[in-house]
Amino acid sequence: MADVAEQLLEWSSQLVDGGGAPAGSTTQPMDARLADFGDGLALVASFSHVVVLRSRDGLTLVDTSSEAMAGGVQASLRRWSPQPVDTIVYTHGHMDHVGGARRFAEEARTMGAKAPRVIAHDAVAGRFSRYEETDGFNARINARQFGRIALMQAAPERWSIDWVWPTETYAERLEMELAGRPAVLHHDRGETDDHTWVWLPERKTILGGDFITWVFPNAGNPQKVQRYPAEWARALHAMAALSPELYLPAHGLPIEGRDRIARVLSDVARALESLVDQTLALMNAGAPLDEILHSVAVPRDLADRPYLQATYDEPEFVVRNIWRLYGGWWDGDAANLKPAPAAKLAAEIASLTGGAGPLMDRALLLSQSGEHRLACHLADFAVRAEETPERHAQRAEVYRARRDDERSLMAIGVFRDAAEESAARARAEA
Repeated sequence: MADVAEQLLEWSSQLVDGGGAPAGSTTQPMDARLADFGDGLALVASFSHVVVLRSRDGLTLVDTSSEAMAGGVQASLRRWSPQPVDTIVYTHGHMDHVGGARRFAEEARTMGAKAPRVIAHDAVAGRFSRYEETDGFNARINARQFGRIALMQAAPERWSIDWVWPTETYAERLEMELAGRPAVLHHDRGETDDHTWVWLPERKTILGGDFITWVFPNAGNPQKVQRYPAEWARALHAMAALSPELYLPAHGLPIEGRDRIARVLSDVARALESLVDQTLALMNAGAPLDEILHSVAVPRDLADRPYLQATYDEPEFVVRNIWRLYGGWWDGDAANLKPAPAAKLAAEIASLTGGAGPLMDRALLLSQSGEHRLACHLADFAVRAEETPERHAQRAEVYRARRDDERSLMAIGVFRDAAEESAARARAEA
């Protein structure tokens, strides 16, 4: 098992040091293998990872993975230790971090052990309540975001789970013992408003949750609630100030070495700060959102970092979230403050261009030439003006091309969903 830890650290070191991706490596291990870092500290790679702290009295889990993947985590963990889980720490309330808790709580009961205490930030309980209020909505947006991959094995009409609610909460900072050793829980807003990261001073180790995930920070996410990129960057600077020697994220590769960790933390912070600074400068100058979206970019020297690749979220979405945080939902275009119904606007445009046919012909031509942004607008106008099987089949073609040209999972998911929606309508109405 120690070999797993050595392998993961070798992969991350080579990538951070600029050596490229080692043969057979991945930046997102999720195979349920356990990496033993010694001194009673381990990580089980999953979605999300589970960090384990062992003492003579029991095990502490930092996160529990998703409901669907917790079984693999549990099996791997039990090959490492038979001890009951007596403490669970949630880094935040996302499903892939808390969904497996029920399995470990039930296991403790089966073993005749007391139920684990569950420690989290004050806002986690509010998140659980919000999820229950928006259960159907969350089921749909997560099916879309993840391309209908049932990571939580939830039916389309169901998303919430049988939560294991926190038994102990804190506000900003909590000094305590985890597995018999000192630990400090820190709250910072970043991907969420309820996020915890953990400092283990004797081990000089940070358990970072989703502050570093080996993709561009999930600070935009077009289908989810507000994210906090400036505060995210401040949290990364606070971590770097502790001079950690081991960094265990909840997604991606562990990182070893003070200088290497500092470089990653600084680069991710600088990328976020740059987007915030550029966006706010343009907002202060009176620029509308449209201008800002097509002007702001990540600094070139950071764009090729292996831990800043826009394969999940992307900078353009982060800019939108910065605008929303500081400026509200209106984009600065007067016509969009109280817009006409989309179908009426589409019908008017179609009447000016000779009908839906010419609009769709132009959309297809633009799509074939790689002008996907324009093509999608025109395809949508054409379908809203004339909803027929032919138009939906053509719209599906446009959105498939758009999907295939995208890189981030979030954009791919939305465009795939649009293509599938129109393809289904074309089949049903033919």
